[in-house]
Amino acid sequence: MSTSEAGPVEQIVDTGRYPLAEPEGAALRAVLARARRELRETGCSVLPDFIRPALRDELRREGAKIAPQAHYDVETVNVYNIAADPALPADHPGRITFERGNAFVARDLIPEDFIVHRLYSSELFQRFTAACFDLPRLHELADPLSGLCLNVVNPGMAHPWHFDTNEFTVSMLTQEAAGGGEFEYCPGIRSAGSENFGDVRDVLAGRGGRLVRRLRLRPGDLQLFRGRYSLHRVSPVEGGTARHSAIFAYSERPGVVGSVARTRQLFGRVLPEHLAAERRAVRVDRLLD
Repeated sequence: MSTSEAGPVEQIVDTGRYPLAEPEGAALRAVLARARRELRETGCSVLPDFIRPALRDELRREGAKIAPQAHYDVETVNVYNIAADPALPADHPGRITFERGNAFVARDLIPEDFIVHRLYSSELFQRFTAACFDLPRLHELADPLSGLCLNVVNPGMAHPWHFDTNEFTVSMLTQEAAGGGEFEYCPGIRSAGSENFGDVRDVLAGRGGRLVRRLRLRPGDLQLFRGRYSLHRVSPVEGGTARHSAIFAYSERPGVVGSVARTRQLFGRVLPEHLAAERRAVRVDRLLD
């Protein structure tokens, strides 16, 4: 590994705890073993204090600087982020809707010298992330908007219950809310072969407390998550400070680009890359979305 490859990431990551450039060392092997176990058992692993403490204020400032550029749109959605179908049975979870008021800053609006952009694009970080998921390799999304984005949840708003469209999500809180804003999730509530509508409906109706886990994330923590199969949300943000988090999206397959409908929903616009990808899209499962 060249010094130029490791250097930029080692300037960002707390390498005393996470020596990414030493994949065969005992310290990193222990980190990987824990992450793999937690991802296997609950679909989620948090690596606390991943970013060097001296950079946390800069991490927050960078996020706050671009947050005003977020595409913001309050709309009514369901957990599948698809149009509610009146033909569905009355008790189908797709008939249960929420107000979604979170916002996203797209990748093309995040400067390349920002901490989160440098981290997302780092091959060393990508190899580490793949190793955590026990995969030979992960790829950046080819999507010019959604591969990396900043999620903004303003006071009084929430990111309601939903499933991710991508299988692997890595995220990092950059600004903590004054109150609320907890990450809640239901590990493996569905699979590629089963929607498990009954349990999903129970959670949405407030009867599924036994299925819900809660995390209080801190700025600089790295969260690894299998959001395709775990229902999750950010609870309502309270107080006067918005919650900001960077989302690093990777895929096992190269060339992944988001759908036109989902991209327009999140960012308010689509690019030629999305229109071209829509024509050749191939689904990897039959889930609603």
